[in-house]
Amino acid sequence: MAHDGAYHGGGSTNGGTTPLNSLGFAKSPAETRVVVAMSGGVDSSVVAAMLAEEGYDVVGVTLQLYDHGAALAKKGACCAGLDIHDARRVAETMGFPHYVLDYENVFREAVIDEFAESYLGGATPVPCIRCNERVKFRDLLETARDLDADCMATGHYIRRAEGPAGPELHRAADPARDQSYFLFSTTSEQLAYLRFPLGGLASKAETRALAARYGLPVADKPDSQDICFVPNGNYAAVIEKLRPGAAEPGEIVHVDGRVLGEHPGVIHYTVGQRRGLGIGGLDEPLYVVKLDVEARRVIVGPKDRLATRIVPVREINWLGDAPFESREAWSLDVKVRSTRPPREAVIRPLSATEAEVELVVAEEGISPGQACVFYDPETPRIHGGGWIWRGR
Repeated sequence: MAHDGAYHGGGSTNGGTTPLNSLGFAKSPAETRVVVAMSGGVDSSVVAAMLAEEGYDVVGVTLQLYDHGAALAKKGACCAGLDIHDARRVAETMGFPHYVLDYENVFREAVIDEFAESYLGGATPVPCIRCNERVKFRDLLETARDLDADCMATGHYIRRAEGPAGPELHRAADPARDQSYFLFSTTSEQLAYLRFPLGGLASKAETRALAARYGLPVADKPDSQDICFVPNGNYAAVIEKLRPGAAEPGEIVHVDGRVLGEHPGVIHYTVGQRRGLGIGGLDEPLYVVKLDVEARRVIVGPKDRLATRIVPVREINWLGDAPFESREAWSLDVKVRSTRPPREAVIRPLSATEAEVELVVAEEGISPGQACVFYDPETPRIHGGGWIWRGR
């Protein structure tokens, strides 16, 4: 099968001579080595099985990223080990080699430490993006090259399409599974080497049906809902383990200056939060509108104080055909949180990697540390994106 609208089926040709295989190479699957990044979940397992069944020279690689017990300072936590075990069982079932690489130090330095510092700085980080950017699509991709692989495949729900100017990043066929928000920082060079075989599937049910057809032991494994090193979504507990003493108490202050109460630590709050503020008995519903880390203050106010139209963005990865600075402004849709749909915006470049994003309609709860991803309003194409910050 052609894997994601990005690749040519077996009938396509390269210059009218050799047929291209489903991964876009002018040689047989058996002569095409592909490293599959295997997390132990159903998605990457199906990718590996699918390519192995088609006859590709598949090499499965699983990254040991963290020790759950160390992250939570408790014994017996085995989630990471279980995922590695599941990936190995899939490789045994389908008959291809599987390797486990110890990336714990890399992951801690490139992802966990920044997550902690960012959170302590009052931002709301998205560590999954940094993991894709700094670990999976940088270090693991280099490992795949060292293994003489022609490409690296992952279980992400996103599409890679061949455009006039080279490979393009497109949204997944299933909007409910689309992971483009977490992959905006994929560079053009990385995109040339990556493949996303699940991007064209209509639904997750189709993926699970394939897993059952291949007889994979993970066919019914539940999806992971949390950040891998933050089980149960308890960010503050992990931060306190990583940075002892980080949860210093302070004041909860209304935007008009009134002190309304005390809090146990800024790390327990995020911009836009309403519940659990511990300041009941007031006439108006209040939301966290700002975190003043240096003064240890949680600033609260009415909902309209959350609305933002101007969003400063930096560390931009631009995936458009023309240079980012070749225009004074770009009219694109942007997504400022993973759970929200793209909205109309005007993007004004300030440099090759910085911009001011003006939303046509104000959005609430935009927080530093989140991503701002650029979408084509007319097509499924993603034009990159950047990181929201506080501005100058």
